[in-house]
Amino acid sequence: MRILLVNPPNCGRSIPEERYGIDSLKQIFRGEPLALETLAGNLHGHEVRIVDLKVEPEALPDELAGFAPELVGFTAMTCEANSVLRLARQVKENCNARVVVGGVHASNDPQFFNRPEIDFVVVGLGKQSLRQLVDTLETAGDSAAIPGIAATAPGRALTWPARSYSRQDLVQERPPAYGLVERYRPHYTLQSLGLEMGFVASAFGCPFDCSFCCIAPVTGGRYLTAGIDTILRDIGQLEQTPVIRLVDANTFGNPQHARRLAEAIRAAGIRKHFLADVRSDTVVRHPELLRLWKEIGLRAVVIGFEEVSDVALDGLNKANSAAVNSEAIRILHQIGLTIVGDFIISPDYDEAQFDALEAYVADNPVDLPMYTVLTPLPGTPLYAGMRERITIHDLDYYTLTNAVVPTRLEERIFYQRYAALLKAGHAHAKL
Repeated sequence: MRILLVNPPNCGRSIPEERYGIDSLKQIFRGEPLALETLAGNLHGHEVRIVDLKVEPEALPDELAGFAPELVGFTAMTCEANSVLRLARQVKENCNARVVVGGVHASNDPQFFNRPEIDFVVVGLGKQSLRQLVDTLETAGDSAAIPGIAATAPGRALTWPARSYSRQDLVQERPPAYGLVERYRPHYTLQSLGLEMGFVASAFGCPFDCSFCCIAPVTGGRYLTAGIDTILRDIGQLEQTPVIRLVDANTFGNPQHARRLAEAIRAAGIRKHFLADVRSDTVVRHPELLRLWKEIGLRAVVIGFEEVSDVALDGLNKANSAAVNSEAIRILHQIGLTIVGDFIISPDYDEAQFDALEAYVADNPVDLPMYTVLTPLPGTPLYAGMRERITIHDLDYYTLTNAVVPTRLEERIFYQRYAALLKAGHAHAKL
């Protein structure tokens, strides 16, 4: 079967730019579509291509005409969902391919894709289930029995067999098909250093349950670690890539596994720069683990500090405290690791809360502070709690840089304060 996997183009709309002429947030990291490479790795025996529309935004028509795929697969974040529908219609208008969509938004809100231009929705990890779907289509079998695969039925509710979300879903014996994006690799860089950056997954899901996070449905709320040998193999495939971004939601969610991985990287003589995600309470509880990772090449960590008060953190079900965040910053500076710190700005912020955030960042220096607007993504507990307040339902605005509920401050003032934080953070960024 000829299978085309599509990474959607950069998309999304910006209220601060459209209404007030304030530039939207620019991308800091840009990297390969690892989810699609992972899916392709388990489609052996088929002719598979990946087209990255973030690099080649207008490439889809030529791919459809020249390759004539029988199956086209899309991945989509929430802000990309409308674009994927438009692209799916383009596929249907130009070829006879079936269309399947998966990824974060499909897993959180599968009903959104229950449309005529979509044939199948993959709910949760898709490496195993997509292969099962392809095999079923080849034999004209019944897809209704595949866990996590929903055949669309516009006008009726989607149904699909439940899945167990085990390590079997990872299909670890089949590595990502990194070679399918080789022509794009010069575009996948750590911009601040001008170095090529490759993506490797060492874990899937997260053992925590923050109300705003859309990760849990991808793994059914489970935290699944990849085998040490699997991770080393995937790093080894990126032999010429000096920087490895571990794209897990929480690389250190299992400290014992993270320790074994670091020791294995050192024993294998691997010399790379690493970027990884870690919670601040993990840093405080296991500083020796971060020191070990620094020794084997960890350069920077991404931490979701989110808020600067315990009350606000509790409201996000973060299971953490402002004091722990501050202590983690102190420890990481002592170790010598660069800190990329994520902070969430609520539409309910008033002037005093903006001032408190500015003061916190000044007193607790973060090398690259990142600011997003609290956004109730469909399928999250936050969405359920804020649903009645939402006034903007167009998913093009769900970029984490727009307030989709009314702001407490006058809207122009809210975005001016937000823009000032972004400008200050980028001006002092060190990465």
